[in-house]
Amino acid sequence: MAHKNNGVTALDLPMVDPLPEDIQKYFDICDEKLGMVPNVLKAYAFDMEKLRAFSAMYNELMLGESGLSKLEREMIAVVVSSINRCWYCQVAHGAAVRTLSGNPKLGEAMVMNWRMADLDDRQHAMLQFAEQVTKSSAETTEADRDALRAVGFSDRDIWDIAATVGFFSMSNRMASAVGMQPNDDYHAQSR
Repeated sequence: MAHKNNGVTALDLPMVDPLPEDIQKYFDICDEKLGMVPNVLKAYAFDMEKLRAFSAMYNELMLGESGLSKLEREMIAVVVSSINRCWYCQVAHGAAVRTLSGNPKLGEAMVMNWRMADLDDRQHAMLQFAEQVTKSSAETTEADRDALRAVGFSDRDIWDIAATVGFFSMSNRMASAVGMQPNDDYHAQSR
């Protein structure tokens, strides 16, 4: 029998109630800035240590200092999630690409076939690398990293690309395995 945890996952793992003060504050900030609390955070809210670890890694990778723009990191998230066919992340991060780029067509292309998007050489190389690492990371060679350097990525940037790919590969598998559902609000954003 399938369970729905308030429409968040197919697992019956209710959020801690009441939430600790720091987590409630984090959820309030999400609600204020995004107009919602992302279901991925609600899904992890049955275990505060797991939620804190997930949030810390996500926030560092996606919002921390990097040579990659926020849009580029979201583009990587969508390409990885599309390869992994993660419903939650395709919807959520596709919306982020639409919002950050101001280009609904770009968001759609990222989800459906990133090669059809109007990308510059840097973005194309970045997403080609992200795809390769997602599909067959063990086959990555110095020539692949050199292709990124040739379009201006530093070694730190390459690390950040790889870390973003790795995080979303893990996150995609978790979301799919537990039946995580995207917030309905994502579907209409920036269209």
